[in-house]
Amino acid sequence: MRVILTGGITGGHIYPALAIADQFKEIDRDAEFLYLGSDEGMERYIVPKYGYDLKYIDSRWFDRSSPLKLAKTLFKNERGKRQAINVMKQFKPDLVVSTGSFVSVPVVLAAKALKIPVYIHEQNAYPGVANKLLSKYARRVFLGFEAARKYFPGEKVVYTGNPVRNEFGEQNRDLARSELGIAQDDFVVLIFGGSLGAETINDIGLAIINKYGDDRNVTILFGTGKDYYEHVNNRLKVGGKEVPANVRLMPYISEMAKMLSASNVIICRSGALSTAEVTMAGRAAIFIPSPNVTGDHQYYNAKAVADNGGAVLITEDGDVELRVLNALKALRTDGALLEEMEQGSYKSAPVDAAKIICEEIISDVKAGRR
Repeated sequence: MRVILTGGITGGHIYPALAIADQFKEIDRDAEFLYLGSDEGMERYIVPKYGYDLKYIDSRWFDRSSPLKLAKTLFKNERGKRQAINVMKQFKPDLVVSTGSFVSVPVVLAAKALKIPVYIHEQNAYPGVANKLLSKYARRVFLGFEAARKYFPGEKVVYTGNPVRNEFGEQNRDLARSELGIAQDDFVVLIFGGSLGAETINDIGLAIINKYGDDRNVTILFGTGKDYYEHVNNRLKVGGKEVPANVRLMPYISEMAKMLSASNVIICRSGALSTAEVTMAGRAAIFIPSPNVTGDHQYYNAKAVADNGGAVLITEDGDVELRVLNALKALRTDGALLEEMEQGSYKSAPVDAAKIICEEIISDVKAGRR
């Protein structure tokens, strides 16, 4: 089987595509893959790291702010479509798997032109523009959240959850702590705001360090995002201070599966990828949804986990730092509550998402060949 993957710019689109590819390889060791992405996105770093071939095509986000900018979008995506058609004629894929973002538009349109089956995965409770637009060309639309069903043609929809790489469900807390050099009896808090970072999450992280910095029984793992690292580091060193010994400050978390596993509580946004990875690890979370996303989808992502008892949902308004500190204190002092939340978190996990997607695709492709 030969598969083209597309979807990019952010890890939230890229990692689900790679999880699907990994699952395909488990089913068919001879499967071949080619990732079509943008040279402006995170795929240029992530995809080669995981051993998949990557080619760039032209694409542009939908900019309707002026006729000129819209024309530029249409022109660039049409050029990308032609590039994708040429790639597909050489690679000869059996199917295309798209996980969204504007880079997927020319790829899916190229597949349509060549009559290659298209399968889409939508990660969020409120779908992105590209997936809603392209769903008319898809054989199946797989959903990360049941709430997105109403936005797509009903006969195509399959609810699966968000596919996550196997490593997130295969970690062991004691082993992870040993490998990371963290004391087995520490209370470990992991804070992150994504690869670029989030100012609110970083302010919360600083408040937690102010409260628990130098606490011998606490380890704080803090991913600031590359755009905020120097700023956060400088704030911690105001007045000639040093970063507390129990704090690990990082611009980017490269060992996310291991750090999630080592932690007791995760504090982060509730993008589709973060919620899927946290729940696959079975860790209690304090989610602070970003209010600056389409359809408030991060709120609904977080609510789905909170409704299962796996997370505390705290909105970004008013005294958000104080509310997070209070929630963290409750979890640190109540072991039974923490254990219940871990169970609720794993209950929300998309354990078989990638397997369901791949089996559904293989069955559909075989049916189409009869």
